[in-house]
Amino acid sequence: MERFNIRIKKGKEEFDFEVRDYLHHEGEKCKFEVFKDDTLMVSFNPDPHENLTICQNPGNLDKQLVHLIAAKLERYT
Repeated sequence: MERFNIRIKKGKEEFDFEVRDYLHHEGEKCKFEVFKDDTLMVSFNPDPHENLTICQNPGNLDKQLVHLIAAKLERYT
């Protein structure tokens, strides 16, 4: 597992997240898990027909923020 931080800018707000990248993920765990203050906010899996798809969204993040996070993470896939 690799960990790194990302900063997302949405309008005038900035959000800092910790990303956990499971390089050798398997079916029961998502490839990317995104945390804020050690709380899982959203997770993603690669999709062969799209770049990333939402695996879980327990933080109930709005669609725009989820899209911005996915766009940033696509640089790491």
